Amino acid sequence: MSQALPPGQRFHELSDLLAAYAHVDFTFSDTAEAPGPALSAYLRMAARDPGRAATAVRQIDDLLSVGLFSEEIADEVEHLPHIRPPMGTSVEDCLRVVKAHLHRFLRDPSHTPQANPQSSWEWNERFPSLGQLLGAYFHRDFSYIYESREEALDEYVGEADPQDRVQAAQEIGELLEMVSSDQELRTATTALGLDLLPPQGMSLQGWLESIRRRITAA
Repeated sequence: MSQALPPGQRFHELSDLLAAYAHVDFTFSDTAEAPGPALSAYLRMAARDPGRAATAVRQIDDLLSVGLFSEEIADEVEHLPHIRPPMGTSVEDCLRVVKAHLHRFLRDPSHTPQANPQSSWEWNERFPSLGQLLGAYFHRDFSYIYESREEALDEYVGEADPQDRVQAAQEIGELLEMVSSDQELRTATTALGLDLLPPQGMSLQGWLESIRRRITAA
């Protein structure tokens, strides 16, 4: 039995894994032979930190040993994204398939095929600090809070932890190196929470570069 934790924490990594499915189609689409899109996205992220996959395996074992419908973990299960199993299978069956893929991954994480993120979940997992900057300061309600983009950015610089600013600047650079077209950059930043156009006369890439310079100078 896991050590007692606050509600929603006993299966924290499993919750992250299931969130990948929630951002695709809320359905387990893995087969015994190959992971589906959601699990593939999770494995790409876990390749950057294989300990996540090991934790997910332990938490799946914990859940299966106690029982999905046990009163002991009812509150915990309520916090988990609810993903549909294919017809004729159970959630437990699907989690066993997931666990088998995680075990195969852990034998050699370097063999995981890499690709650019394919869902909003994966973009935010890959660029968490940039997602916080764009999603918290340049969202759809921006105009109700700030007079200008500069004011929003000044507030971010004043409020954000210095480490977060450094990480966000680094992630902007990594994102600009990763994407190969303006459309893909727009897709990525929209997934990361950006809901504004760049300033007039400036490209999205140019605006992101100016943001990086501003937060780096701070």
